[in-house]
Amino acid sequence: MSDELLPHGHPTRAPASQRGRTAEVLEHAKALGKQIEVTIDGRAITVPLGTTILESAQQLGIRIPTLCYHQDLCLAGVCRICVVEVEGQRALQASCSYPITAPIHVKTHTPAVRKARRHILDLMLANHYGECYTCNRNGNCELQSLAEEYGVDYFRFGRMEKPRYEIDLSSHALVRDMNKCVLCRRCVRTCIDLQEVGVLEAIDRGNRIKIATFGDKPLSDVVCINCGQCINRCPTGALRANDNTDEVWQAIDDPTKHVVIQTAPSPRAGIGECFGLPPGQPMTFRMNTALRYCGFDKVFDTNFAADLTIIEEGTELLLRLKAAMANDECRMMNDESALQHPERSQSQSIHNSSFINHNFPVPLPQFTSCSPGWVKFAEHFYPEYLDHVSTCKSPQQMFGALLKTFYAEKTGVNPRDIVTVALMPCSAKKFECNRPEMCASGYKDIDYGLTTRELAKMIREVGVDLPNMPKSDFDDPFGTATGSGVIFGVTGGVMESAIRTVFELVTGKKVENLFDHAEVVPVRGFEGIRYAELPIVEVGPVPAIISHLFKDWNWLKGATLKVAVAHGTANAKRVMEDIKAGGKFSECHFIEFMACPGGCLGGGGQPIPTSPEIRAARAKAIYDEDRSYTIRKSHENPALLQVYADFLTDGPCGHRSHKLLHTHYTPRGKYIA
Repeated sequence: MSDELLPHGHPTRAPASQRGRTAEVLEHAKALGKQIEVTIDGRAITVPLGTTILESAQQLGIRIPTLCYHQDLCLAGVCRICVVEVEGQRALQASCSYPITAPIHVKTHTPAVRKARRHILDLMLANHYGECYTCNRNGNCELQSLAEEYGVDYFRFGRMEKPRYEIDLSSHALVRDMNKCVLCRRCVRTCIDLQEVGVLEAIDRGNRIKIATFGDKPLSDVVCINCGQCINRCPTGALRANDNTDEVWQAIDDPTKHVVIQTAPSPRAGIGECFGLPPGQPMTFRMNTALRYCGFDKVFDTNFAADLTIIEEGTELLLRLKAAMANDECRMMNDESALQHPERSQSQSIHNSSFINHNFPVPLPQFTSCSPGWVKFAEHFYPEYLDHVSTCKSPQQMFGALLKTFYAEKTGVNPRDIVTVALMPCSAKKFECNRPEMCASGYKDIDYGLTTRELAKMIREVGVDLPNMPKSDFDDPFGTATGSGVIFGVTGGVMESAIRTVFELVTGKKVENLFDHAEVVPVRGFEGIRYAELPIVEVGPVPAIISHLFKDWNWLKGATLKVAVAHGTANAKRVMEDIKAGGKFSECHFIEFMACPGGCLGGGGQPIPTSPEIRAARAKAIYDEDRSYTIRKSHENPALLQVYADFLTDGPCGHRSHKLLHTHYTPRGKYIA
């Protein structure tokens, strides 16, 4: 965004020990004469003042091993695996946190450096309990890889024979096994600095130090939002998603059960990484074949329910705007000046487009509800704003409700025997499907949630090489959905899908008239917060699908729809604080919030590792898939329109859809009793 929103108060809640400690890299350092020459392993490079030794080595293609360092996080310098020799320095230096402020000569792999790294690894392993072959990170563990790289062939300083800590299994989404923790504090920096939730911290001192929650309480009893970002950045198996694959296999192997799976777009853009492919290789239709090979009876596309969400959520937004306008007109009718000049007052009301009237409040801006991590964040930190959150269930839960009702009726399968599985990029989806209110049909909407990593494990278990599987389509009666459903997987995608549909429903014009190829560029990108305005110059007739709710759009003519997008809860917090202060975002009408950096494609269930480059490659795959679809707007999905005609007969936001597709939220607060 052009006028960047600054955080209110201190820019981070991170303690001093967890904040970045390097000198600032000046953007125009070269022009200011702040370029410094550094020599690493005999190779010279000129870098800006404040660049670290590690960053300089990376530019030269010299690999320095790291463990506590992560590209997404501020520096800690606690593991010391990245130590190097700096000429003139008595001791070895941590390259990740050593800012270059003068010309230096560095050696990265001397005998002293290699010996130090070996001993550091030996000391870590001495406090590490567990066997690699029973660990969920076996084969993808940074500690294991470093031990192999540095030739650790026995436990020089002994090893843990008994676990020190009880495994925390309290959460539906995450499992904490602190016996495997190496105290790198990545999870702490992720939770405090990257997400600004603050569930985890290093407590105690010396050999008693450990990573813990407030009061050392289980995860289910603290303000954890289940986003799983700590899992994606943990170098070992200390943090993992709560794995339901055994239960899913049991259902598949039960001949009395009809097991169906829905797949979201982000796992399809990321699962190839689990099979050795570079990031950004979509496996959508090959995965359909692999899932049938695993034994699933039907394979459905979550994008269908994403299209359904757009129709329901877009209609809800229009209803809120209409209610706000009606309240505003009531206020003006009670105002003496408005009675004297009704046409002038009405014109001002419509054209200033600020539908938010604090005397007759309607909950605006409307917030999206697709991200369960964001929803729980709002429940904990902003419970007073829960009426702003759309009542629409997420696509995952909407699909589950339809499968246990519409699909059960259509196929004649008893809903009691239908087992619904959701492949999601998100560990928070596991919590969401276990929320007690998610059973409006009389049955759990979704029985089990699987992460991308868990499904990859299942596919390997049946001996399938996913990249070489033939392609096949999704099953009827839901079929393949639209491009709008696909882009739900990337930050800004829900907003873009909503704009594509709402603009056309209201104006009767093609959105391509405003945005080339229907690509709403202003809400795309990885900036933490984006803002856009959409003028409604003309209005068209009300489409039949929502004609039971609206007579005309004249009340919207000349208005400007103000929208915003935020990804990562640290950015969500900044937007919410701005709204509380009555700032720019309080005048928005619709705001998309995603808990995870980059949106769903950066979710806590996606392949490990994660980085800005990996997330960008996944986003490109999603946008490319969107462009490949013939139908790219939710309201044009023929299968969706048929469901409204056959089952949701009272239309969007009707009685049946409210019962099955909408929900309510729980004000949890952030204080522990």
